[in-house]
Amino acid sequence: MAVHTVFSPLPGTFYRRPSPDQALFKEVGDTVVAGDTVGLIEVMKSFSPVTAEAAGRITAFHAEDEDAVMPGQPLVDIDT
Repeated sequence: MAVHTVFSPLPGTFYRRPSPDQALFKEVGDTVVAGDTVGLIEVMKSFSPVTAEAAGRITAFHAEDEDAVMPGQPLVDIDT
């Protein structure tokens, strides 16, 4: 198996949940398919989804809810 890393496409704030009162999009150990939302990046009140680019199982998050992130920063590892 190979590890696929999802990188931040934008600078901003990374959110692991759609809103503060809702559950996380995904957690370590969850399975994903290409296109599943694993988080959001907020830039100036505009939210962009971060999606899995490959199917597999999430093995790690490199950024937590509300962390500041930069373009190219690793966010999620997926074991494909």
